[in-house]
Amino acid sequence: MDLKKIIAVTGKPGLYKLITTTRTGILVESLTDGRKMPVSTNQNASSLYDISMFTYGDDKPLREILADMYKHYNGQKAPSHKESESVLRTEFEKFFPDYDKERVYFSDIKKVFQWYNTLVELGLADDQPEPLEPTAEQSESSATAEETQP
Repeated sequence: MDLKKIIAVTGKPGLYKLITTTRTGILVESLTDGRKMPVSTNQNASSLYDISMFTYGDDKPLREILADMYKHYNGQKAPSHKESESVLRTEFEKFFPDYDKERVYFSDIKKVFQWYNTLVELGLADDQPEPLEPTAEQSESSATAEETQP
């Protein structure tokens, strides 16, 4: 799941694909309707790759939570983010039982379900979270590619 270029913008619904950086911020494209819009540097935009959620231990990256959801729902859509709080919390605990129930708000849980369903609809979800650092195999293949370039 390549989440490095998938962006959530505070105050804007949905998810966006990073197109390019500009002098004043970034240019993004909506994943749902394809509209492009600038996001200035004073707006809060976060890559899904960089988001994590509170647990009672170490924070868990969203990319791992989404991969766990994909496995739990066998690649199918999850319940709608419009379901009741009790339904979504119960479902959330099935694949993320150690989330910090005091610091993870219901609005956060709704976003996870909404984002997951959007990614599944667009075919961008899978059960493999991106590693924090390239694996040895990926490093070797990129080094080999660099060596062969003139």
